[in-house]
Amino acid sequence: MISNQVLQSTLEGLKTISRVDMCVMDTEGIVLATTFEHTENFRDSIISFSNSPAESQVISGYQFFKILDDAQLEYILIASGSSDDVYMVGKMAAFQVQTLITAYKERFDKDNFIKNLLLDNLLLVDIYNRAKKLHIESESRRVVFILELAGERENSSLELVRGLITSRSGDFVTAIDEKSVIIVRELLPGEGSQEMEETATAILNVLPQDRRGEAIVAYGTVVAELKEVSRSYKEARMALNVGKIFFAGSQVIAYSSLGIGRLIYQLPIPLCKMFIREVFEGKSPDDFDEETLTTINKFFENSLNVSETSRQLYIHRNTLVYRLDKLQKQTGLDLRVFEDAITLKIALMVVKYMNYMESQDY
Repeated sequence: MISNQVLQSTLEGLKTISRVDMCVMDTEGIVLATTFEHTENFRDSIISFSNSPAESQVISGYQFFKILDDAQLEYILIASGSSDDVYMVGKMAAFQVQTLITAYKERFDKDNFIKNLLLDNLLLVDIYNRAKKLHIESESRRVVFILELAGERENSSLELVRGLITSRSGDFVTAIDEKSVIIVRELLPGEGSQEMEETATAILNVLPQDRRGEAIVAYGTVVAELKEVSRSYKEARMALNVGKIFFAGSQVIAYSSLGIGRLIYQLPIPLCKMFIREVFEGKSPDDFDEETLTTINKFFENSLNVSETSRQLYIHRNTLVYRLDKLQKQTGLDLRVFEDAITLKIALMVVKYMNYMESQDY
């Protein structure tokens, strides 16, 4: 329902225009928003007016108006004064609050629909029926972004992202857990990977500086129909998880850029352990010293180029060859041979994946 802060802001805006003091109370006489004092004196009048059939009434020099929600009495609006002008202002204010109720209900219904859509909680027929009722286009290109924050999500973060994104009627911002914000973005004709990357960066930049550093934005692939939005959400969720393992330090991660990391992430741990045993014959890459790991990573970065790797490591070419020969004796893998290099690359990624999954168990 409407927050007291929104009600207060609405009354203050109306008072600035009309110079009429107003108050909104619930049916039990509790003040929700007001522009004047001593509203506690209205409690008995509120209860009496609530039980009467009248839609509006003048009581002790104040205009009382009922505000309904689906024929159910929701609020009582009080306007200070008994003149016709005050009556007109009060009716306009009551209508404004009534409009806010309708708008907030529609927003809540859409938010609830999007959450269930993302989580695959709707039957196919329900998706299209509810989308039609809520005036949501069913055939439109969309992509799902997930913003994950370090620690618990603050409501201010949700509102900041909502303020950035919801300029288009087809965009939605919601939250499913306490750490992330989910954005369903409708793409305009011609928009693609570049605009998606720009959107991800803009989402990060809208956050306060102290929260931006450890935030991550991941996004899935573009889907053409509303029923497929849950797939883009699952892809974005996988991109977020895989990114933490294999793209440490990156704050924007696209599902399409995960590469082999996406396959490794779906392997069962027992199969991973068996693979590592076979490759390293009971040893573990965790036993490699820092020099060896640095050499391996730099060699991969330079596409197995010995000369360029030795140059970037500031060592003689023969020193690098010596290190590669030493690694071959330890593991039986020669990184100068493409097949062996691929085997070691995958093995190191598998170990990183296993270490991450073990850390999540504690």
